[in-house]
Amino acid sequence: MRRGSARQRQAGYGYLLVLFLIAALGLGLAHTGEAWSRLAQREKETELLYRGADIARAIARYRALSPEGSPAWPQSLQDLIQDRRFPYSVRHLRRVWRDPFTGEPDWELVRAGGGIVGLRSRSGLVPLRTHGLPPELDPTAAQARRYADWVFRPVPGNDAPASGQQ
Repeated sequence: MRRGSARQRQAGYGYLLVLFLIAALGLGLAHTGEAWSRLAQREKETELLYRGADIARAIARYRALSPEGSPAWPQSLQDLIQDRRFPYSVRHLRRVWRDPFTGEPDWELVRAGGGIVGLRSRSGLVPLRTHGLPPELDPTAAQARRYADWVFRPVPGNDAPASGQQ
């Protein structure tokens, strides 16, 4: 003897179908969220490469224009914005860039003899890019395990003053 009608027996299948659809939708949304996260990281990484290289070039210009008897390396990033070693205003950098990963101008400075010879991000994220890196990055940057291992330094010979600056 059968219990229940055919309609009651099929109600369980509909419930299972809804559960599978919700699970598939959840997986799709998780994949989309991961892709968006990766895209955001890639954009921040591109910005980090630009900003770090720009500051490294500013350090190179600061050093190239150093008058005799004055420090060859900047003592702070503010020295790149307004170089007070001259009677006229010299700007090697328009502003101190913010680290794209932290959102603050809190770069970790690499010093030698008290002066800034390079800088790095404080981010512990794993870099996505391993090739096509700018020359201002340390040669070991392709093997870096985190962005904080990327050290931006002035490139030897790339210290010509920017046009319009002396």
